[in-house]
Amino acid sequence: MFAFAPDPNQPKPELYADLVTAARALIQDEPDGVANMANLAALIWQFLPQLNWAGFYRTVDGNLVLGPFQGKTACIRIAAGQGVCGTALASGETQLVPDVHAFPGHIACDADSRSELVVPVWRDGRVIAVIDLDSPEPARFDAEDAAGIEALAAAIAPAI
Repeated sequence: MFAFAPDPNQPKPELYADLVTAARALIQDEPDGVANMANLAALIWQFLPQLNWAGFYRTVDGNLVLGPFQGKTACIRIAAGQGVCGTALASGETQLVPDVHAFPGHIACDADSRSELVVPVWRDGRVIAVIDLDSPEPARFDAEDAAGIEALAAAIAPAI
């Protein structure tokens, strides 16, 4: 049994270091990638405040398909290059969007979302998934959030 007790008031670098440590403990020795993504989505949801969606889109045949998540129902398929997630897939780069309404081609799966952070998960030289975080707060995410989720993506890539 795991009993994680994140402190959302601690400095972000410490919070994300704790998130990565908890994630490694959670997925240790579990070979099923979907089970790991499910637990990781729940862990992110538990650790990070002010989210209305946290989860994964998996790369399937060059596009994205919905994976495990926490939050409201979501778009099932996203083409490479479309919306924030598809842009992260196509570019292979983190997308930090302070105002989703200003992002060209934003896909509004949840009308309450105002800001978004999408981080590609790389393994064996290709993007195998993206971690997608949405918030109802404008400019909820910053460079420290991006760096923290990038560290998480690197740590979990072998297990998803």
